[in-house]
Amino acid sequence: MKKNNTLDRRAFLRQTATISAFMILPRYVLGGKGYTAPSDRINIGFIGAGKQALGLQRQFFKLPDARVIAVSDVYRQKLDEFAKRAHAHYAEKSVQQRCEVYEDFEALLDNKDINAVVIATPDHWHAVQAVMAAKAGKDIYCEKPLSLTVKEGRAMVDAARKYDRVFQTGSMQRSWHEFRHAVELVRNGYIGELQTVKVSVGPPPKPYDLPEQPVPEGLDWKRWLGPNEFRHFNSALTPSLTDTFWAKWRDYKEFGGGYMTDWGAHMFDIAQWALDMDNSGPVEVVPPDGKDVPVLTYRYANGLTMTHQDINRKNVEFIGSEGTIDVQRGKLVTTPASLKDKKLTDKDKRVYFSDNHYKDWTDAIHKRSRPICDVETGHRTATVCTIGNIAYELGRPLKWNPEKEEFTNDREANKLLGRKLQRPWAKQLG
Repeated sequence: MKKNNTLDRRAFLRQTATISAFMILPRYVLGGKGYTAPSDRINIGFIGAGKQALGLQRQFFKLPDARVIAVSDVYRQKLDEFAKRAHAHYAEKSVQQRCEVYEDFEALLDNKDINAVVIATPDHWHAVQAVMAAKAGKDIYCEKPLSLTVKEGRAMVDAARKYDRVFQTGSMQRSWHEFRHAVELVRNGYIGELQTVKVSVGPPPKPYDLPEQPVPEGLDWKRWLGPNEFRHFNSALTPSLTDTFWAKWRDYKEFGGGYMTDWGAHMFDIAQWALDMDNSGPVEVVPPDGKDVPVLTYRYANGLTMTHQDINRKNVEFIGSEGTIDVQRGKLVTTPASLKDKKLTDKDKRVYFSDNHYKDWTDAIHKRSRPICDVETGHRTATVCTIGNIAYELGRPLKWNPEKEEFTNDREANKLLGRKLQRPWAKQLG
């Protein structure tokens, strides 16, 4: 009996040693190549399930530390399709993961398993949803343009800072080589002294003028409008997934800022980056007058000018005393031509490096650091676009104070920095 107890004790000690050794093995040994421990995984919920959201979904599927576990939308067709694609993706990867569906984004925010949210709704929803997400303790990736008004953008920044959230703006061109290279060439003076910047993105918004149509089955139109005053439905605002065009809400001032903000959030963003103005902006914006000022013109405190004009392409052109840089998606043209192949060294001024905008965000979440297009940056870019729209609308020069974020010479213009939000959403922004 005693002998058996001794043998049992020795066997127990050997087993305990084996278990202990197993427990201290590195997680990559236990899980194999590419293994991500549950404690290191970022569970993501999507707010918005339309065309842009499906593209973002594919990007986050590629990240080993990200798991798309929930989605909310007011259009049932889009909600179901998003979840269907998530289930198919994880089944193909032999991963047991459901994508929970919510018609109300507040219920998604209540899900304690969700660490972060991707906001891919129309612009008129961004501020309310981002502020509520910050209050709920979620890190945030929000599509550009960040906000519909300047005051809403500042509320988003304040909430992100108050609740210590990692907030990435979806201006992904900052993570593309041609734009980063253009910015570094400008900052290092390789085109000499910068004289002016030309931005082409398309026109400002117009008032909503589409005819009324019946609301399709499965769409909660009142919920889609959310903080907005009532406007009748038209399918161009929220097309079905079988439609091939992008939603037209971007074109109307009730919901978006026209091409000035939709594409401006990309191209003015690159201009602001090159000018090292991520925490500031211009001091004046002058609309075209048909005489002395042919195009919308911004002026900065250092005397530099930046213009907006539509030349039927989306680009930024930097003009210096010794050369030029014209950058658009997938194309960089320089004068002299050899400049585009210039190899920069550690002696040059370098900007924040990222070659994957989505991984940059998840990396920042792990490190609790600022991503490449932090909420303040996204807000400042959206502000440049929005004050340009205000100048277009009022048709007169406006003096801008980028520190106080207000016009110094025009009360009517200052009233356009915000808007009336409907209950109960107004209280979310204070």
